[in-house]
This record gives sequence, structure tokens and C-alpha cells, in this order.
Amino acid sequence: MTDVFTFSDGESPLLVSIPHDGRHLAPGQTDRMTQAGRALPDTDWHVRKLYDFANDLGASVIAANYSRYVVDLNRGTDDSALYEDQVSTGLFPEKTFDGKDIYNSGETVSSQERQQRVSAYWRPYHERIATTLVKLRQKHGYALLWDAHSIAGEVPKLFKGVLPDLNFGSNDGASCGEGIVTSLMHTANESDYSVVLNERFRGGFITRQYGDPGGGIHAVQLELSQRNYMDEKTLSYQDDRAVELAGSIRSMMNAFIQAGKESLETATSDYVEDRA
Repeated sequence: MTDVFTFSDGESPLLVSIPHDGRHLAPGQTDRMTQAGRALPDTDWHVRKLYDFANDLGASVIAANYSRYVVDLNRGTDDSALYEDQVSTGLFPEKTFDGKDIYNSGETVSSQERQQRVSAYWRPYHERIATTLVKLRQKHGYALLWDAHSIAGEVPKLFKGVLPDLNFGSNDGASCGEGIVTSLMHTANESDYSVVLNERFRGGFITRQYGDPGGGIHAVQLELSQRNYMDEKTLSYQDDRAVELAGSIRSMMNAFIQAGKESLETATSDYVEDRA
């Protein structure tokens, strides 16, 4: 069996999570799937490759090796909807983003199979995120989580019109400190890309579960429009455009790390003054 995820340990306070880049399927799953499902159209294509620079920043990186069609790592095990006013894609997807069946007629994911997938794929990924963030916070006094995603620029079932280039989410400010978000967005807005915060994508389960500004853990999600680094029809990686985008994201990550450091220094200074 292929490892559930790939993990690299870093020296900075930043953990990068890539939950939807994986393409492996569970044993026996492929034979039950439609042609549309086997194509894995809702993969966050090439995100791992795009973020290859993260290790150079000293970030720890966790990337899932299995498809979101096995189990969606960015959903809670209770399978509750992320947004009350939007279509939910679910913990165990049965439809593609464009509404096509993932499984053949009469096939479904049984209750027992759901439990097995949570145990084998979902839980190990989340346990590693949790333990890594605790370790980083103990070492640095704070920890940062960057949840990395991408999606096609136009998905009528999920959103109207054309998606902006960079879609940041901080769960409406609940998952990341205000000062850190402000610094991050300042750098993002200096780029050549269109940028929004807490609009269609406000952060999924990972951002909401682990972001705890009061406890020293700051989490953001970035949903990229795939048209900025790949050909959406052929799914091919476009190196020139990807290098440009990766450079911009690198600058944003540096700002994220620096803002986290300044936030800790401010909190420490305030504590010392209060004790004086």
C-alpha cells in the first residue's frame, strides 16, 4: 500500500498542508467507478509541484497521496456542510464538481467502508497535522498553517462566474490573527493577481479545526485558480506561468512567517509590560 501521505520536516514555524493533490485510490475502488470518476477531475492538479519551494523556506510539508474520492481530508468526519448557502461536496464524494456520477450504477460507499477509510486515510493525516503544529508551537512559541488548494477557474455548480486568481480564507478571521492576515493580504495585493479574502472559499475543515489564534496557531487557506499555472483542458503544467506564481506565493509565505514572528514579539512585550 502506498503511504497515506508524504511528509517533510522543516525548521521554520510553518506547516504547509496539501490535502487534494493525491491520485491513488483505495483497493478495489477503481473497478466500481465510472469513466468520469476514474479521471479524478476534481484533483488539485500539480499543487505539490507548485509548492516545491516550501522546503527552501524551512517549512514542514504534508501532502496526501490518495485522492479526495477516497475520503476528503478537508471535511470533518461528521460530514457536515462547510457552507450553509453552498453545494457541499461531502466527505465521501459521489458526484464530480460538474455533477457526473463517480460510481457505477448501484455502487456506493458502505458504512463499514467509510469507517475503514476514515481510520486508514483521514485519521493519520490529521494526527500528523495536529502533532506537528504542537511541536512547532512548543519550539517557536507559535505555529502557522497554510492549507494549499487549487480548482478550475469556472465551476458553475460551486460558484458563479470566473473565480479570482487567489482566494484566501481565514474563516472570517477566526482561524488567524488580524495583524497576520493584514500583512499577508498586503503582500498578496502587491502581486499581479486578483486577490480576495473570505469570499467563496473562507477555509475548510483543516483551517477551521486547527486555526486557534488565541492558542498561538494561525491558519489560512489559499484556493488558487488553476488557469494561473496550468492548461485546464489538457491538465498540463505550464512552467513559465507556474514559476511566476510560485514566486509570488513564496513572497506571501515569507510575509506570513514574518507577521507571525512579529505577532509573538508583540504579545511577549505586552506580557512583560503587564507584569512590570
